[in-house]
Amino acid sequence: MDKSDFAAARVEVRDPSPTSSDEKGVFRGSEPELLTWTEEEERRIRRKLDWRIVPLVTLLYLLCFLDRANVGNARIQGMAKDLNLVGYRFNWALTVFYFTYTAVEIPSNAVLKYVGPKLWIPFLVLAFGIVSMCTAFVQSFNGLCVARAALGLAEGGVMPGIAFFLSSFYRRGELLFRVGIFVSAASMAGAFGGLFATGLARIPRWGTDATPIHTWRNIFFFEGLITIAVAIAAPFLMQTKPEECKFLSPREQLIAAERLAREHRAKAHEVVKWKHVKMAVFNVNNIVCAFGFFFVNVTVQSFSLFLPSILADLGWTATRAQLYSVPPYIVACLVSISIAFISDRTKLRGIYLATFPLLCVIGFTILRVSNNENLKYMAVFFSAAGAFPGGPGFLSWGLNNAAGPAVRAVSGGYIVAIGSFGAILATWTYVLSDAPRYPIGHTINLVAQVIVACLATFGIFYVVRENKARAAGKRDHRIEGMSEEDQDELGYRHPEFRYIP
Repeated sequence: MDKSDFAAARVEVRDPSPTSSDEKGVFRGSEPELLTWTEEEERRIRRKLDWRIVPLVTLLYLLCFLDRANVGNARIQGMAKDLNLVGYRFNWALTVFYFTYTAVEIPSNAVLKYVGPKLWIPFLVLAFGIVSMCTAFVQSFNGLCVARAALGLAEGGVMPGIAFFLSSFYRRGELLFRVGIFVSAASMAGAFGGLFATGLARIPRWGTDATPIHTWRNIFFFEGLITIAVAIAAPFLMQTKPEECKFLSPREQLIAAERLAREHRAKAHEVVKWKHVKMAVFNVNNIVCAFGFFFVNVTVQSFSLFLPSILADLGWTATRAQLYSVPPYIVACLVSISIAFISDRTKLRGIYLATFPLLCVIGFTILRVSNNENLKYMAVFFSAAGAFPGGPGFLSWGLNNAAGPAVRAVSGGYIVAIGSFGAILATWTYVLSDAPRYPIGHTINLVAQVIVACLATFGIFYVVRENKARAAGKRDHRIEGMSEEDQDELGYRHPEFRYIP
């Protein structure tokens, strides 16, 4: 077994299956009993997990991001006029969402560990679906702020919850590609959002005289209704843990659980304690990932919330702006998934996080200095392709290098929580007084992506240096005189643990 993996977890498992030269296995406990499996068996299990788990969580997060970002589409379909969103009102309505969103991320993951993702994640999806549908009935700026705050409470736990859920089924080297697929739902939601908004806004006026539903209200109502329907079905489709997946055979269930236990050397269902919180918060790699996510989120959320407005201010009609917002998101989605796939294959994280922000630097430089609308539209593609891979990259990098289920649960919430403060900044990058060229907003995003590249570069140097120190035995003093159970509690601080660079 590679030193990047821990020694086998001591769990009594009896498996009489014969072994062969290409099988994996280690002895368990004090008895010479071995659970072994072949590479082909493991690939078959991964394929089954991929087809049953990844599509569902991707759909759930797509709905999450769609219900969050549709306010940008609604703005140019008449909401700004109907609710009198003058001055900075629209920006304030966006900001209150992230206050509540950020506040619940870490607590939500702690609850998820106790309740289980099978019930908790669908409950959150149902909650934000209801809030989104009810947003169709708001009549004032104050009502919109209340609805956005409630939406933040419901959505805050979804992204870190799904990330932790996936980390409970996949090994470290397999995680980024799967996280990349589900987080790419953000860019897919941007593409679908523009198409949905165009179609839904054209539905004829309906409802009662007191509460008519039309144009932008249709966007919130029907997208919320779709979310509610999916949330009701989700508990019947979600899995709990590898050893209980009904679509796996009993032997496959054992292998699916054991391959994770051997890698993480921790109790799979340990309860989150204060020491796990401290280990997650003071992990240097997590700090890099959290602040990297912060600056990535500045750009990603700016796109999601303001791209329709930026395109409309090029002099395009609302319908044209909605439709033209679709292609950049499609490109961002394809690039994000491709980079996640390559990153898992090469078992590298930081190098991609350090280089792709340079596309954003090019894009926002063009947006900042050019007056040509076609050139500026091209720059949007550069910026989207450079920004969107960063979210899944930093989140996966943090989860990969935070050993132990409880520490990983807190790490996911911590990284996303810090990142969400970047979204708060994003709500103020583009303001009406800066239209139509938005020099301040473009400059903020340009600087943010330079910082992302610098943080990722520092992260690479840190983990490479730390791995070399552990290989040289400079961290062996941490386990001197400790029992094996106490050593397991060290998590990523264990001398045998190796960071993924």
